[in-house]
Amino acid sequence: MRFGGNLFGTWTSPAQWADMACAAGYTSVYFPVNFTAPQKEIDGYRDAAAAAGLVISEIGVWKNTLSLDPRVRRESIDYAVHQLELADYVGANCCVNIAGSYSEQWDGPHPDNLTQKGFDDTVAVTQTIIDRAKPQHTVYSLEPMPWMYPDTADAYLALIRAIDRKGFGAHLDPVNIISSPQLYYRSGEVIREWFDKLGPQIRSCHAKDIRLSGKLTVHLDECRPGTGELDYSTYLTCLSRLDDRVCLMLEHMQEADDYAQAAVYLKSLAASLGLVL
Repeated sequence: MRFGGNLFGTWTSPAQWADMACAAGYTSVYFPVNFTAPQKEIDGYRDAAAAAGLVISEIGVWKNTLSLDPRVRRESIDYAVHQLELADYVGANCCVNIAGSYSEQWDGPHPDNLTQKGFDDTVAVTQTIIDRAKPQHTVYSLEPMPWMYPDTADAYLALIRAIDRKGFGAHLDPVNIISSPQLYYRSGEVIREWFDKLGPQIRSCHAKDIRLSGKLTVHLDECRPGTGELDYSTYLTCLSRLDDRVCLMLEHMQEADDYAQAAVYLKSLAASLGLVL
């Protein structure tokens, strides 16, 4: 299994960036620049990753392609197209975004997100992005979210069928779909369902953890891997059955020490399961 996360500190060259990733114990990386970077810089990071044996896990979009503001929607779609082109050029596993929202908050809940309109718009926008970028070596993917599509494994399968493009694949972040106490206490079953149904279509995965508090009404909060209740034994075991290029990527922590502690926890757990992370 490939494993990576964010890097802290500064570097003065792509080679030094790759060395820092290796020193952190990573075998996969987030690409550190977007499509607006000079071509020489993009090539430098691509080549440095390849020379160090690092897989480029994903290139993010993180724009609202369903915005009700026509200008924001248009600019977001254009950005997604260019980021997907970049991901294809550097050989990243995927280019990832969320489906988007009709809310003023780009990633927020809205009553129309999980409706047939939301589904149909997600399909149409995703087809547009893929058809314009024409990826040959990577895929566009949508990170699961609790209040927009895809929110379940079945919803992801429905999107894959409806989008009907070779350039579309799956992304997995189990924490984002643990949205109730029922799911929280059977996260292993949830994770197994996603891998059983999506399997080799999964190109990249996120690593964080989740904790349910006793404060009403329901409070589910992200936390560092190993400090919550996500069934990581099941998660790592399922991941180990996929292609070696599929990456598990730490995210959303603010301190370098949190990444280091999370890496120690995950590597130790993997070793106890007879796996190599």
